[in-house]
Amino acid sequence: MVKALDARKLDILKLVVDRYIRTGEPVGSKTIAEALNNSVSSATIRNDMAALERMGYLEQPHTSAGRIPSYRGYRFYIANLMTRQPLSDYDRRVIEETLLRGDLNPRTLVENAADLLAQVTGCAAVSSSSRVDFSVITRIDVIPAGRRLYALLLITSSGAVENRVCRLDFELSNEQIRFFVNFIRQNLTGTRIDALTNEKMVELGVALGRYAAALAPLLYGIYDIVSKLRQQKLEVKNESGLLARDDFQAESVKALMAARKNLEALMNEGFNGIQIIFGDESETFAVANSSLILTGYSRAGKRAGTLGVIGPLRLDYSRIIPYIEYLSDTVSRLITEQYDERKE
Repeated sequence: MVKALDARKLDILKLVVDRYIRTGEPVGSKTIAEALNNSVSSATIRNDMAALERMGYLEQPHTSAGRIPSYRGYRFYIANLMTRQPLSDYDRRVIEETLLRGDLNPRTLVENAADLLAQVTGCAAVSSSSRVDFSVITRIDVIPAGRRLYALLLITSSGAVENRVCRLDFELSNEQIRFFVNFIRQNLTGTRIDALTNEKMVELGVALGRYAAALAPLLYGIYDIVSKLRQQKLEVKNESGLLARDDFQAESVKALMAARKNLEALMNEGFNGIQIIFGDESETFAVANSSLILTGYSRAGKRAGTLGVIGPLRLDYSRIIPYIEYLSDTVSRLITEQYDERKE
């Protein structure tokens, strides 16, 4: 594909995409000639632009207008022509400080990462966490949290940390709490998340014997936590921010909201590195004039979820792609560190 384009056409294509991303206006031959210090005539540039259009890299929205990139042109630019902007020391420091702020629960880390993406790009940020059905329960604690209030803490082998506060009708004695903690650890520690079915919970409720009436609410609190863990968590943040952009139409935001299920399916697909999907190219994510940039994050070398940005076609890919990559690498490192600490 690269051999079909000589050096001059490559320069012209890069200039067209760079200029269009900055201005949103079709790029004409005069603008390109000035960018090339008038070393090439406008007539030659027009011929090259026409050739790039025939090859499918450029489009001409109006007869007398300049050219704009096609989807194919964007893809070629990102893969072969784009000059990546490395992150500054300041950007790296902000990412570290933001992600390390507060709770280091994996979900909180991912939520903070998505908030940061939305803030930096001005676009909608998307994140998903992989299903944890094959992880096992590694620890459950019961902590008195106030009058008739008891906090349940559950940790899984995937690094998920969840809690739930249960309000009971009466205070539990120390004996009842010790019995419940020992009972749960004996019966649930090492149990796979997907094995904790409703039938299994009924069986455990019966096994509580004379303590069933007092402790059943805590048992079903644990079941609620596990049910939440089994749900695929998809978050879309800052959709309203897209409405503030002059290059993203309100109808596209509505289409985005309607395509959430399809978006979840896309984010669950296995892929390596950065994946870029343009709206009109995809039957699954058919949001006109949009781009979806996704990358995975991992825990201990295994895929744990996906992070990404939804925005207009005219994104600053040279800045955003390196930013997303560094952000996902940092999330992966912090989640893995937390997982290793819990294992130890």
